[in-house]
Amino acid sequence: MLRVTQALSDILDSLQPLQVEWQDDVAKRVIDRLKAFPVKDAYTEGDVRAIIENDKPVKRLTGQDFEDGLLVIRTFLGLSKDQFSGALADALGEGGAGLQRYKKDPANFLTALTDLGLLDAMVTEVKRPLHWTDTLVERLRSGRGSAISGQRRGRVAEDFAEDIIKRVFGEGGYEARATFTGRNGVTAKFDFAIPNRTDPRIVVESKGFGATGSKMSDVIGDVRAIIAAKRADTAFLFFTDGLTWKQRQSDLRKIIEHQNQGDITRIYTQSMAAQFEVDLLTLKDEHGL
Repeated sequence: MLRVTQALSDILDSLQPLQVEWQDDVAKRVIDRLKAFPVKDAYTEGDVRAIIENDKPVKRLTGQDFEDGLLVIRTFLGLSKDQFSGALADALGEGGAGLQRYKKDPANFLTALTDLGLLDAMVTEVKRPLHWTDTLVERLRSGRGSAISGQRRGRVAEDFAEDIIKRVFGEGGYEARATFTGRNGVTAKFDFAIPNRTDPRIVVESKGFGATGSKMSDVIGDVRAIIAAKRADTAFLFFTDGLTWKQRQSDLRKIIEHQNQGDITRIYTQSMAAQFEVDLLTLKDEHGL
């Protein structure tokens, strides 16, 4: 495989957004429950109980029912998960705030929820002029949905890279998402090791981003861990994408410096997919894989 020296501008110009669906199964269940929620002039603890229990006897209440119910409730309140957990724990006192606490003492649990102003919040939301679910779905999207989108962007990049790796090396020609052992017994986590984690000839790390944050800085540590562990003759390919890199150019520049120094064989984005496949085919031939 030819040695190349990449520039920051080359990578920035090739970046493109990672499009994902923010609604996971939890969000879809909660949205369905919100749309079926009865509109009233006033609500009682009985209505709160119905949210949590989802028409099931307390003894048969599952963790999924309970967590979905609490998500509906904190969406009405407009609180983040951390804010809601802290407020509920404070209202309940010692003894936890989970499913078992509810099953043990549902009356006090419901009182604690209503003490947070839940009943008034429910009336306020369902009486909004626009369809009241629009506001709550937007809260769900911007809160829980943003976290889900971030996770899925990472997987979009991984899945994109894996499709090409699988096409070149076949179903059993690589290992995914584990830890490999390199020189002097040093280990590092990887997304893909070819042909396997025991004696990798090629290591591929894949990162996709749609929002700035600590995880964009964490990738530098992940990259350096692989560099420290891999043998000098192990090819290290880095696959990434997402327009957010344009806001974190200092982090991207550090990765490119590693490429220029020979620590990373080459950096790719989705728009460089054809080159990624060509280079994998070349490495496959060079390593006799």
